[in-house]
Amino acid sequence: MSSRRSPLRGGCSRGSARRWTATLAATLVGIAVLAGCGSAPTGEPVVTSNPAAPVTPVPLSLGPDWPTYHGDGTRAGYVPEGPDPASPTVAWRAPLDGAVYASPIVVNGLVVAATEGGSLYGLDAATGTVRWHTHLADPVPGSALPCGDIDPIGITGTPVYDSSTGEVFAVATRPGVEHVLFGVDLRSGQVREQRRVDAPGSEAATHLQRGALLLANGMVYIPYGGNYGDCGQYLGRVVGVPVTGNGPEVDFAVPTTREGGIWAPSGPAVLPGGDVLVTTGNGEAVGGTWDHSDSILRLSPQLRLLDGFAPSGWAQENSVDADLGSTGPVVLPGGRQVLAAGKGGGVYLTNVDSLGGVDGQLDRLEPCHSYGGAATAPGQDGGAVVYLPCTEGLLQVRVGADNRMTRGWQAPAVTGSPILVGTTVWSVQQNGTLDGLDSATGQVRAAVQVGAATRFATPAASGTALFVPTRDGVTAVALHR
Repeated sequence: MSSRRSPLRGGCSRGSARRWTATLAATLVGIAVLAGCGSAPTGEPVVTSNPAAPVTPVPLSLGPDWPTYHGDGTRAGYVPEGPDPASPTVAWRAPLDGAVYASPIVVNGLVVAATEGGSLYGLDAATGTVRWHTHLADPVPGSALPCGDIDPIGITGTPVYDSSTGEVFAVATRPGVEHVLFGVDLRSGQVREQRRVDAPGSEAATHLQRGALLLANGMVYIPYGGNYGDCGQYLGRVVGVPVTGNGPEVDFAVPTTREGGIWAPSGPAVLPGGDVLVTTGNGEAVGGTWDHSDSILRLSPQLRLLDGFAPSGWAQENSVDADLGSTGPVVLPGGRQVLAAGKGGGVYLTNVDSLGGVDGQLDRLEPCHSYGGAATAPGQDGGAVVYLPCTEGLLQVRVGADNRMTRGWQAPAVTGSPILVGTTVWSVQQNGTLDGLDSATGQVRAAVQVGAATRFATPAASGTALFVPTRDGVTAVALHR
């Protein structure tokens, strides 16, 4: 992540993690035994169980799983058959041991939430009951880092679930400072494996693991940017680790002298053939040869650089910290186009098979100063529609079959990273309001108070429920038909 000039860059405020002391009830003893509760040295994985969250009479009916950021590796954030709201209401709230920056994931009836307290929680999706709580590592205080604005730092990037192993993968920052990938059993919360995943030659304290993890090609891909303030000799990086065994990792670093962070909260996206797309932040270069900062990059499964795109003004954008990397790439339906938008205000549509190099876009639209993750769905006549989180307000962009973009509606008071459920766009604001907008008109259909959220918070969806990350934990919202 790069943020030397923009006060909006980090999107985080300082706070302290809250420890929730467990008061074990007799009915939870069986769960505690199953989860392997016990003590462990500070900073080592330990599984505990917590009291159940209060159960309300609001019914939740679950649907398909949501195993990664925005549902799948394209980062589409789209549920075509989801219900539209009649009178949505909070079903349950689960207070956890720290703020939840990452999106929850939903698998097999469990909501898995990662906290800045350094923990993973498995919550019963229907009731909010804590089925297991695994403390992976003590968080790192902000004072231990050369710069930054997340305090403390535990788990920031959205975890991912691998159905082939039954594991949830998450990266925790632990005292040292080092980044460690944990594989946690979905059913019990037990840690099955762990390995350090800092790229060779990198200085861990200057790298922030903020972007969502990506599961593809039998690998977990882990993106890195920098801390708020752009301190130190960091480079935008991706590290790939096999999901099984202790095989060799692969890694990629942006070919620039410094910066070029891969920090967008949505993380890398995957193409149908397995190649990986990332957007990069501003680099140190403000002229000369394009250094692949401020870009969309296509990487092979082994993380070789294959292709790229940059705006014509990439060097000027670098000079004012207005990079393209503040929002992750969005693969449009069909997998032949990718759309990206960033802090510079431009929205770019490119051809996946030939990203085009400098100024090689299919079309450009502005303004949209975008931060976070977007959502997309099929449009009319083979086109697509995209919903972008702009500082000017959530923006609908229509992409035609002729590779032309047109502006649709804009909702000025709504800026959070959206998902699309049925015909309703859902976006959570930092003040704690979850807004539901008509996808065709942008009119507000519903608003629910879910609790204060971090800047890039985005919901997860399953069936008739939304699961929203907050500064206190997770809030479930029931969407009544």
